[in-house]
Amino acid sequence: MSTLSQRPENPSVGAAIPHEAAALHVTGTALYTDDLVYRTKDVLHAYPVQVMRAHARIRALRTEPALTVPGVIRVLTAADVPGVNDAGVKHDEPLFPTDEICFYGHAVCWVLGETLEAARRGAAAVEVDLDPLPALITIAEAVAADSFQGARPVVRTGDTEAGFAASAHVFSGEFQFADQEHFYLETHAALAHIDEGGQVFVQSSTQHPSETQEIVAHVLGLRSSEVTVQCLRMGGGFGGKEMQPHGFAAVAALGARLTGRPVRVRLNRTQDMTMSGKRHGFHAAWRVGFDADGHLLALDATLTADGGWSLDLSEPVLARALCHIDNIYWIPNARIGGRIAKTNKTSNTAFRGFGGPQGMIVMEDILGRCAPLLGLDPLELRQRNFYRAGQHTPYGQPVRHPERIAATWDQVIENGDVRERQREIAAFNAAHPHTKRGLALTGVKFGISFNLTAFNQAGALVLIYKDGSVLINHGGTEMGQGLHTKMLQVAATTLGIPLHKVRLAPTRTDKVPNTSATAASSGADLNGAAVKDACEQLRGRLVEVAASRFGLEPAQVRIVDGVARPFAAGEAADAGEAGKRVEDGEAADAGETGIDWDDLVNSAYWRRVQLSATGFYRTEGLHWDSATMHGSPFKYFAYGAAATEVEVDGFTGAYRIRRVDIVHDVGDSLSPLIDIGQVEGGFVQGAGWLTLEDPRWDTTAGPGQGRLLTQAASTYKLPSFSEMPETFNVTLLANATEEGAVFGGKAVGEPPFMLAFSVREALRQAAAAFGPAGASVELAAPATPEAVYWAVEAARNGTAANGKDDPNSNGNGRGEPTAKAEGDGELTADASRAGV
Repeated sequence: MSTLSQRPENPSVGAAIPHEAAALHVTGTALYTDDLVYRTKDVLHAYPVQVMRAHARIRALRTEPALTVPGVIRVLTAADVPGVNDAGVKHDEPLFPTDEICFYGHAVCWVLGETLEAARRGAAAVEVDLDPLPALITIAEAVAADSFQGARPVVRTGDTEAGFAASAHVFSGEFQFADQEHFYLETHAALAHIDEGGQVFVQSSTQHPSETQEIVAHVLGLRSSEVTVQCLRMGGGFGGKEMQPHGFAAVAALGARLTGRPVRVRLNRTQDMTMSGKRHGFHAAWRVGFDADGHLLALDATLTADGGWSLDLSEPVLARALCHIDNIYWIPNARIGGRIAKTNKTSNTAFRGFGGPQGMIVMEDILGRCAPLLGLDPLELRQRNFYRAGQHTPYGQPVRHPERIAATWDQVIENGDVRERQREIAAFNAAHPHTKRGLALTGVKFGISFNLTAFNQAGALVLIYKDGSVLINHGGTEMGQGLHTKMLQVAATTLGIPLHKVRLAPTRTDKVPNTSATAASSGADLNGAAVKDACEQLRGRLVEVAASRFGLEPAQVRIVDGVARPFAAGEAADAGEAGKRVEDGEAADAGETGIDWDDLVNSAYWRRVQLSATGFYRTEGLHWDSATMHGSPFKYFAYGAAATEVEVDGFTGAYRIRRVDIVHDVGDSLSPLIDIGQVEGGFVQGAGWLTLEDPRWDTTAGPGQGRLLTQAASTYKLPSFSEMPETFNVTLLANATEEGAVFGGKAVGEPPFMLAFSVREALRQAAAAFGPAGASVELAAPATPEAVYWAVEAARNGTAANGKDDPNSNGNGRGEPTAKAEGDGELTADASRAGV
């Protein structure tokens, strides 16, 4: 086992401890960015002037009326920017638009006021003259107008046409699925001030402090060393604070620089939902071939992502979608292409899974729809196509540990008593004509690492003080996911000391520079390895001090539970050697068998041993060619499986989740309570995306075109306690140490999100039970009760595709699927959503 993976005696990692800030969270004493406003004097409040048109030419901007409003101090416009008027890394996102409004709610300028109310009134007084321009709101409109942006990558493997020629069954179809609002509890926030030396200091709710620093610097025309960004913690991020906080931080910093006073930016919920991007909605067109036994032989698919008005992270999101369409299934021949639609909507961005869910759902939908047409149980069809040893992904990466796919799957079947429950469900459905149950099992294989190899690096700074206390700094940010908890455990384990001796400092760019975003589920892998590296350096120095006192070689000394001891318990230092060493007035005790940590640290200080260290880590073995979409971009794969049982009311489409059983591979868990919480939370958020959360835009041609209609929790349905599984069992896969990962643990942030596919597939099974056996049910995404109702109606009326007849069902714009089945097993389908 590598030194990175090996655990020492009595490690803190692996202990089931609470989140390091749990007590602060539940008592309301945890500080977030906006809380600091009330600890800061003379703060100005910034308020955006949003233009309520989806697309328009700016003819005139008159800010003078705002300055007559009592309490208004200044209006920030493009003319005030001393550097570059852009908040995006692709240089396609003007911080203050000067020519065009590109989405409904685009902020053209910001008003600074003594109070938030004064700033709001000032913003309302600003006058903007516009010439309306044609707007594109849906993917279909963008495709028709040939409105695309960014690269058009293609993944290829094998000979696709030969694969189709050899297929006994060929099906084709289309599938469109929704985007998703992040709805973090804490909206976007920033607080900036300038110190007496001109240093810009920004408190920001950001997943990527270094990039926030970079954007603020180039907007202000400064060097990065003149800007410091700190992130205390976030009240949720989910990817929505990876790129999009930069502009808000830049507005605050610009205001502070121009006025000499602290400036606060904090969006209310409606502003956050109408100004910031969401998960990319996608459209997929596909053609798939199976052999006579149901094995996948060929796939030809085109995925179109709704990028919104600018690129943001759409290119890497699309790339990851293409790289995850295979999920846990081997596809010997494939061509998977992608493109990014440019629409007049907020710029869509990272969201938990970062394109992985959008790729995987296509394959899971294909298998769920095709299984009845092949005469197979969906569970059996999925199992027949699992990756096996020696196989590789369509982009060329060997699949390591494919046996864990079957291991998690089989354990879920056993833990969940799936076979017996399938029989019980069949009996229940036969006895209940208006209520049906369904049970589905799906798996996940998710690649861990940034697709862009350069981002797979991290740094840390660890300080030991004379009293033995330890302070760690690392480049990762805490958004509730427990990263800081794991870093404390990694540091305590590496140093060999109790957890209570280690404290963690807020993430800031003047402590650890050039950090990568806390994203791609890689936070613990990268930052943990960097913290471990720094702590190993310090431990090595302290072991040398202890060895000199024992009269031994450093290799003969260990530090465990806060005490340095010789390897052989009770072994005393050689009296002769000990007597020879007297340094700084300190003589070694010939009978000394253990040195307390605090004593050891103090001894090191008096011997002038350095008690601080910087750590660094870079993930080895990665290579990726974005031009050919080929290589090994991921350090490893995380695996998991989930079985979900649902019950559907045939009159309304309403449903409940009766039971969920999950087995997930987190390697050798660094922090089991944290990991189980992440599995549960990820699953529920995924279920929300797939069944409840339905963002809607005004697609009419009137002045409200492009307006987000679901602007608050009153119109945007989030998972609540009533949607939780009645029985929810989560098991972490045992004996799953990941070689080459810090202390053998695996990433856990994103992979469980995709386990929620089992909810949607269970709803498909339940809807199908209302119709004749062998029907292929199409189901919209999200599968809201309304969408489930129309799927039930299609099954009841015999309009679900069955591979034999040629029924047609026309969708009526309310989320129902439309489908057409043709002879010889050819299926064409379009599961549509209103407003997309």
